[in-house]
Amino acid sequence: MVNVTRKELILREIEQVPDDIFEEILDFIRFLRIKSRKESMETAIASESSLKKEWLRPEEDEAWQDL
Repeated sequence: MVNVTRKELILREIEQVPDDIFEEILDFIRFLRIKSRKESMETAIASESSLKKEWLRPEEDEAWQDL
């Protein structure tokens, strides 16, 4: 059996969908992209506060001074 990627499976399914549903599918895809970006940003913000004490150490300044 041929390996089929998830993307290929989704595209096959989309080919079977009636035209009047495309707008809803597009809205859902956009929602998922925004949700993913938001979750990534929340992780970055959470990491910043926990790593801030490490970044502000004199040893860190010394390590990066030649860059």
